Amino acid sequence: MSGEETLADRSDDADEELSPRDEALGETGAEPPDEQDGEPVVAISGDDGSTDGFVVDVFEDEEDEVARLTAERDEYLDTLRRLQAEFDNYRKRTARQQAEVSERASEAVIARLLPALDALDLALAHVGDRAEPGASELESAFVQIGSLLRDVLAKEGLERIDSNGVAFDPVVHDAVAHVPADGEDGAASGRGETDEPSVPAVVETLRAGYRLKGRVLRPAMVKVRA
Repeated sequence: MSGEETLADRSDDADEELSPRDEALGETGAEPPDEQDGEPVVAISGDDGSTDGFVVDVFEDEEDEVARLTAERDEYLDTLRRLQAEFDNYRKRTARQQAEVSERASEAVIARLLPALDALDLALAHVGDRAEPGASELESAFVQIGSLLRDVLAKEGLERIDSNGVAFDPVVHDAVAHVPADGEDGAASGRGETDEPSVPAVVETLRAGYRLKGRVLRPAMVKVRA
């Protein structure tokens, strides 16, 4: 009996020696609210002992922080959009400048080839007037060479300006010679005193003119009847 009483007494003594902290641990399995994970937890309350004012302040601080971050985000997005627009404009401007440089380089090369076309035209005119043996074969060779060269240049946008028999246009024609109209007075020229003067016309092309991609590269040198 003495042994059983001793064990019971010890169990009662152990129950009596449990502290409030041990009781809380025994009931919830967690550390007391004033200490978790070895760190003290400080409860902040107002003057009346409540924590409502503190919670409201925390929410207001969070709202202010969200507003600040939102404004900062919008500012960064606006900056990014401006930079993107500036880069797009720079890319387009650079591409346009490169195209212009390429066109000017092509135009300079083609302009240097125009005297070769003029020489071929003169050679064809000279050979065509000759009646010597073999002249037809030589003329055919010049025609083939000129055709090949013009085909290559035509793919680059070069086109010949047709001038003979058309009205004089100072944009595409360079008048270097003039011939009078038929007759010396209005009656001989077929015009009365009140008739409008005739429009100047090209009667002969002395040197061919050319356009490059729709723009006059070299005006035609012509003789005009006025």
